[in-house]
Amino acid sequence: MTDYSDLIQPDKGQDARPIHLVDKKSYDEWLKGRNPRERAHLAAVGFKPDAFVHAILPGDDPDKWAVVTTVANVDSLSAWCLAKLGQILPEGRYRVEGRQPGKALFGWMSAQYRFDTYKSKPPVKGPRVLLTTDVGSIAPMVAEMHATALVRDLVNTPAADMGPAAIEKAAERIAKAHGGKLTVTKGEALEQGYPMIHAVGRAAAKHHAPRLIEIEWGKDSHPRIALVGKGISFDSGGLDIKPAAGMRLMKKDMGGAAHVLALAELVMASGLPVRLHCLVAAAENAISGDAFRPGDVLKSRLGLTVEIGNTDAEGRLVLGDALTRAGEARPELIVDFATLTGAARVALGPDLPPLFANDDALADAMLAGGIERDDPLWRMPLWDGYADLLETDIADLGNAGSSPFAGSITAALFLKRFVPEGVAWAHLDTFAWRPSAKPGRPKGGAALGLRAAWAMLQARYNRRGKN
Repeated sequence: MTDYSDLIQPDKGQDARPIHLVDKKSYDEWLKGRNPRERAHLAAVGFKPDAFVHAILPGDDPDKWAVVTTVANVDSLSAWCLAKLGQILPEGRYRVEGRQPGKALFGWMSAQYRFDTYKSKPPVKGPRVLLTTDVGSIAPMVAEMHATALVRDLVNTPAADMGPAAIEKAAERIAKAHGGKLTVTKGEALEQGYPMIHAVGRAAAKHHAPRLIEIEWGKDSHPRIALVGKGISFDSGGLDIKPAAGMRLMKKDMGGAAHVLALAELVMASGLPVRLHCLVAAAENAISGDAFRPGDVLKSRLGLTVEIGNTDAEGRLVLGDALTRAGEARPELIVDFATLTGAARVALGPDLPPLFANDDALADAMLAGGIERDDPLWRMPLWDGYADLLETDIADLGNAGSSPFAGSITAALFLKRFVPEGVAWAHLDTFAWRPSAKPGRPKGGAALGLRAAWAMLQARYNRRGKN
């Protein structure tokens, strides 16, 4: 695993190739300050200050070249302004001329992420190191990059190697590293205490048996928060089997679990003054003679009965039991992550997770965190007018809406039934995947909403901890 702390280093005046940042407004003035050879070179290569365009500026010595790159606004760098350079430049040290890289430090590191565990001869490329005099920003940014890489690694790992037991191992590592207490419920105790998690996972092979994984950390005197993740290690759709195209990416259906484990590690590693309760409902939605069926009625941990309209709407079932468990400890805040609905992708596409929240201040803080970290979210309505779509003739509610419309909203309304009254709650229907690459954001497993949620938690609890 890459040690991202090697990629960002304090600037102590060591040799480094300069990176000049320009935008459309500043380019002409910057160009006037270059020597005739550089101006001639830029004219020869047809350099224009368009987005993500860069050029190499030759120096007097063959190894003394520099880089010029265009950004949208030199006075307001995004996380992704330097990502393309971080990906394609040769190994070596670099510094941004005349300004701090700021948020662009993250994209520089993110561009150097690789998942090559299964390659017999992984490509080798030395590190591209970026220098900064803002030394205090290095450790927090590196921590966020390690969390992002953890999400990517967990999601990218094939389901055969990332079943419920492997998810438990990841949680065990995090708990041990930071003094957390790990509790795992499985077998008969799971069947009795968390019947919906058990029902979803009972058809899987024994080595992929379902379980509820919990990490608790922090002082009892601190405000209690819960992070809840959907950990469906592979989703065949169950007896309502998915088509082949729909099943191809279902190793990513534990993306919610990956997000909350990474977020929990950020909380613990930073010493955020909270009482953390992290819960992962881990199961494989497989097919066998013991698979749960359409038309079955399941009893939840909360006591509500749920009629199964579709076995491919299993994520909300496991989350229902996990949310109930989280609520029993009466936290002041619950945040859940889940790769829950295809309807969310139809509404907002792969890059923009829908945010549902029962608390306006919490929603505003999440949205603000997304803007601040360049990890955007979009608030969707928890509109109770659609609650009747979850009604069923023989049980308290159904797991699949009776209409093809508003699928992400009805799924969120289902979850809301398992959240205690008076507890602030946010639900992110994340995709956890990028279908195509962008600078600093490779194709494959993706942390979408992670940094927004972390920014919210920092703003909410670091401030309170100082009072």
